[in-house]
Amino acid sequence: MREKIVAGNWKMNNDLAETEELLGKLKLQMVKDPEATVMVAPSFTNLYPTFQALKDTPVIVAAQNMHESEKGAFTGEVSAEMLKSVGVTTVILGHSERRAYFHETNELLAKKVQTAIDKEMTVIFCFGEELEDRKNDRHFDLVESQLKESLFNLPKSAWKNIILAYEPVWAIGTGETASPEQAQEMHKHIRTLLEKNIGKEVAENTSILYGGSVKPNNAKEIFAKEDVDGGLIGGASLNAVDFVEIVNSF
Repeated sequence: MREKIVAGNWKMNNDLAETEELLGKLKLQMVKDPEATVMVAPSFTNLYPTFQALKDTPVIVAAQNMHESEKGAFTGEVSAEMLKSVGVTTVILGHSERRAYFHETNELLAKKVQTAIDKEMTVIFCFGEELEDRKNDRHFDLVESQLKESLFNLPKSAWKNIILAYEPVWAIGTGETASPEQAQEMHKHIRTLLEKNIGKEVAENTSILYGGSVKPNNAKEIFAKEDVDGGLIGGASLNAVDFVEIVNSF
């Protein structure tokens, strides 16, 4: 049975005091044994305080990015070993904002993923289409190319550490949301690609999250779809009540 996952991406929000306040509220709101695996991804500066605050809970702390090199003259970057040294073994890679604002390519992301796998980290790999791609009926081809160029070179053994997160970019921070039917259509397409290129076992066991403006009022309907295994949550994860309500949608 595939793992159900709800991951909160806090992006560039919350200083230390705000992080501690949010964590306190989360710990109060969260049920002891949630139906889904719960993850939160604070900023780099708040990773260790978050890890310390949550170490006695089932909540997993993830990083929002990492560099593909082990170490070196890369000012401002963070390596896999640095993340692991503060207790973080999960990392988000390929988020649409990293692709758009920092020009991360499929080729670069392939290197980052390989480094993460080599370091025995779990990867939440993000991908998805812009509105123009969908309007021009290119969304299926684009998603296929993103997966093929960054992930399909990995051996089957690596896929136990891969979580996929489909992001229809046009539905992030815009208030627009793909319908549950649109989400299921793409998630089924992704699972078919996995079976065709990697194998049936990987296709059946890989969790595919939906990352397009999931809110408490739509989470239950989206998560009920056969091939949707949870969500990568942005803005709603900054509100403890909303985030826990989304987690409890399972």
